[in-house]
Amino acid sequence: MSRTNDSAINFSEKKSLRAFLSLYIFMSFFILILLGALYYEYKKSLMLSNQRLSMQLQSESYLPRIHHWIDQRSEEDKNFPLDLAYQSAFYDTLEQPIISHLENTQIDFTQAISLHNGYIHFIIPLFLYKSEKFYIILETKDDGLWRAEAIQNFSMIALLLLSVLTLSGYFLTRLFLRPMRATITLLDNFIKDTTHELNTPVSAILSNIEMIEENSLEEKTQKKIRRINIAAKTISTLYDDLTYLSLNHQSAYEDRELNLKTLILERLEYFETRIEQKKIQVTTNLENLTLSMDETRAIRLFDNLLSNAIKYNRLSGKIEIRLTSEFLEVRDSGIGIEKEKLEKIFKRYERATQSVGGFGIGLHIVSIIAEHYHFRIEIDSKLKEGTNIRLWF
Repeated sequence: MSRTNDSAINFSEKKSLRAFLSLYIFMSFFILILLGALYYEYKKSLMLSNQRLSMQLQSESYLPRIHHWIDQRSEEDKNFPLDLAYQSAFYDTLEQPIISHLENTQIDFTQAISLHNGYIHFIIPLFLYKSEKFYIILETKDDGLWRAEAIQNFSMIALLLLSVLTLSGYFLTRLFLRPMRATITLLDNFIKDTTHELNTPVSAILSNIEMIEENSLEEKTQKKIRRINIAAKTISTLYDDLTYLSLNHQSAYEDRELNLKTLILERLEYFETRIEQKKIQVTTNLENLTLSMDETRAIRLFDNLLSNAIKYNRLSGKIEIRLTSEFLEVRDSGIGIEKEKLEKIFKRYERATQSVGGFGIGLHIVSIIAEHYHFRIEIDSKLKEGTNIRLWF
């Protein structure tokens, strides 16, 4: 694929690609977080299950001692039997402690075994004294080994899953972009074929118009000839833009010392008929400035700036052109550009308005040439007041 096609794809696909990748990345992380949460809960449940089994076995030797203590206990509860493996407590039917040696007193009585603030509690209900309910609670501190193991294992699993998702995303992106690339390539091929067919008739029209002696014609005929001349030059400018855009990567360009003042005056003369047709007043303030540029690129750069200033200007409007050693400025009194569209206006096929014809490639060409020569573009525009484009060298 040509460099021009790649450039077209870059700006045409970015918005769609950004939305696709954002959704894909969000879904990937959502899946990883969900799997991580499920795996964490699984390891926690497995740890509690093992602890419950261990505490249950321990309680088989501990509960007889508790029953004996209950049967023999006096007013002095200090002889409450302690378990050798776990901290223990004796709670009444209202879930209030009678005797407690627990380090963490926050207990969830709705679950037989629970983990809270780093402590595991195992609750054993006792039915005594006419089915009155009491509770024996065993406590142990969570060592956190299961949590460290879970994090380590899931990190390895997540890395593997992320690699798979990244690889899948790469192929999905290529699949996602394939129709867009094919469409842009087809459009570029159509433009190339169209520009090739335009060259001969446009050149013939312009050559024959130049040979006509207008002074020998009637005034009405002269106006018709001028309209033909304007239309032919408009097509010629469009042809030059399309040719530059489609064949830019194939053409050989040569930078040389170029007098921009002379070039601008020549291009103003070229557009003179179109300027007169809209009765636009052009004022210039041009310094003698020589830059190392390719002449074709310089012409395309200024022609597009001036062509837009004419096309989008109002009848009897104004164009101010200023050239200094630091910048080139083209200011018009035209329809202006909406603030929301200013950032997109230099993209290929992007148009400021649908009310005026065009392909939306003029300012894109300006941006390509400016980027090549490391020029900086500033644009300021207000609706119904005009647009000011400044090109910093």
